[in-house]
Amino acid sequence: MVMRTLPGSRTESGAAVIRVLSYNIRSMRDDRHSLARVIRACAPDVVLIQEAPRFFRWRKHAAWLAKHSDLVTITGGATTTGPMLIGSLRVTVERTEDVLLPKAPGLHRRGFAVAVVRIGGARVGLLSCHLSLRSDERHAQAGMLLGRLKELGVEHVIVGGDINERPEGRSFRRLSAELQDCWAVRPWGGENTYGTDAPHKRIDAIFATGGIEVLGCGVPLDLPGISRADLRAATDHLPVLAALRVPAG
Repeated sequence: MVMRTLPGSRTESGAAVIRVLSYNIRSMRDDRHSLARVIRACAPDVVLIQEAPRFFRWRKHAAWLAKHSDLVTITGGATTTGPMLIGSLRVTVERTEDVLLPKAPGLHRRGFAVAVVRIGGARVGLLSCHLSLRSDERHAQAGMLLGRLKELGVEHVIVGGDINERPEGRSFRRLSAELQDCWAVRPWGGENTYGTDAPHKRIDAIFATGGIEVLGCGVPLDLPGISRADLRAATDHLPVLAALRVPAG
């Protein structure tokens, strides 16, 4: 574990420092108050969520989470089969897109929650993903993800997701070949993201395009306001938090 102070959000001359959180919340089936406390303590500008509520009254559950995390909903949820974006009032939304991916027989359908936003003078694309449990479909989805980023027409893009694969896997490597794996670039906090009692593998990650400076990225284990009890109670994954400097423009 590598620990140091993670920079807070701020607007600089020619750039914006933003906090990005990626979090698999297991459909809010666990302790939602612990979940909200963890998110609030991370003080994110945007949260790239996986396994948002998808069924009965899912919008009500998503609105509860945003409200109790001091954030607002941006897009996604059931409309993307799980990925969702929420953010602070610092975020100005330019456009959103809910993407459904091709469905393989017998497997859960996957999707992307996508947005282009402005934060403190920086224009940035966001994508939340939850890739397949099956290797061949997961690899194909990684390729679709990279293709979708090119179609955004935005220079700076941030991706957060449950990759369902360790960094040495071919789908993870497909992403990290074209994007910065933020933990690998500048590790901060904890590394492993699954499971919460005894984390033993890193299958959740934040990626960024090359023009973004990674100031720190990892599991927020020792931030003020975050307890190990809350991390264990909130869901079965640990969150990944990154501080990123995005050029303005």
